[in-house]
Amino acid sequence: MIDRKKLKMAISTALCAALLASCAAAPEQSEVIDTSSTETETTEATMETTQTPQLDGYNLLWSDEFDGDTLNESIWNRELRDPGWTNNELQEYTDSEDNIYVQDGCLVLRALREDRDGTPYYTSGKVNSQNNAQFQYGRVEVRARVPEGQGLWPAIWMMPQDESLYGQWPKCGEIDIMEVLGNDTTTSYSTIHYGEPHAEQQGIINLDSGSFSEDFHIYIVEWEPGEMRFYTDDVLVLTVNDWYTSDGGQDQPYPAPFNQPFFVQMNLAVGGNWPGNPDETTDFDNALFEIDYVRVYQRDEYDMNVERPPMEFREPLEDGNFIYNGDFSEEENLSDETDWFFLLFADGEGAATIENNEIVITSENDGTEDYSVQLVQPDLPVMNGHTYRVTFDIMAEEDRDCIVCVSAPRAGWIRYLPDTTIDIGPEWQTFEFEFTSNERDDNYGRLEFNMGNHGYTSTIHITNVRYEDITE
Repeated sequence: MIDRKKLKMAISTALCAALLASCAAAPEQSEVIDTSSTETETTEATMETTQTPQLDGYNLLWSDEFDGDTLNESIWNRELRDPGWTNNELQEYTDSEDNIYVQDGCLVLRALREDRDGTPYYTSGKVNSQNNAQFQYGRVEVRARVPEGQGLWPAIWMMPQDESLYGQWPKCGEIDIMEVLGNDTTTSYSTIHYGEPHAEQQGIINLDSGSFSEDFHIYIVEWEPGEMRFYTDDVLVLTVNDWYTSDGGQDQPYPAPFNQPFFVQMNLAVGGNWPGNPDETTDFDNALFEIDYVRVYQRDEYDMNVERPPMEFREPLEDGNFIYNGDFSEEENLSDETDWFFLLFADGEGAATIENNEIVITSENDGTEDYSVQLVQPDLPVMNGHTYRVTFDIMAEEDRDCIVCVSAPRAGWIRYLPDTTIDIGPEWQTFEFEFTSNERDDNYGRLEFNMGNHGYTSTIHITNVRYEDITE
């Protein structure tokens, strides 16, 4: 077990004084908290002035309620970046009060568009707590409202204080508490990145009604030595405990890289590889990412004696098939992540049903991405040096195509079986593919049938799906 004082960051006396001064009723108050006093005393003093609620099992480490009218620069840095610095994003991050300001109890990060020499130019805001409020392990809670609009990309995330400790990204690790794409503000993503090669694990939450842009929502990560849990509005979105990182091909001791101090950052990106660029529908008059508060809590102590869970592989059926319900002889819930899983993204519209030993996929809109209409079976074994065979029967009621692959959701979405386009029509066809993996062992391989983005909406029938290990 580790003492919390040895585990937590060294909050400076100036930071504590600034927290008190920014929240006190009398602006001339300048009380300084002696950080050599007990943690309970520091927490109680901060809570009395900020009225930040207590949390069972935790003590308040630091918080910002954004109650004043200026950014608390004892906590937050205004990060400056040129356009294209990462992810092919379009914005320049500035220190302008037009892009970063505190108003009505919220920190506002605002994206703006202007014309420079007849070309659209975008500015926006990004803040981070690096060198001011870093910490190791705890609970981060942020209440925020995201903007809506094509090409807008708000994020709440964490990076290591010393990025060189295990090496540059992704070896250093990254914790994404929340990301929302402005073109679909009904979906929020929570993700961790790590490893060499790049690996990731992601949880997704879709709202049944409303959107993350219509109202404020609460985003949380509970970060412990051997586990991270992500929540949105108290709904568990993702639990992870089996990450890794490497240096020169040698794995670092678990739980690296997430066993070092991290800091919080928040930004509103414009454009980039994931959301795509803004278009004529993007309303920059309302491109506001509003953060109501940031609260960081920590337990008195954490158990540091943790080990990476052993990798467990799915067992094949008696006939050697790793696909469960491959003949669709059983009805099942197609909206969970057990066995077959039907997904819609990026304007895709459709449905899937199991009937007569087939799965039947209908589409009303094929969406804007190959995966807009998607059928998958997750949790397949992919072992280094092993050869696998994929076979299935498929037909479509009218001529069209479909993309098949075996992907790695937890290993940077690499492809063990490359994306392969097949042409299908009213006659049943049997397809067979083989691949040999030269990647590290993975027990989360995923067979995908992607039916979006190519202009087709004709109905597809699939049956007799097999995934076999044929290694000699």
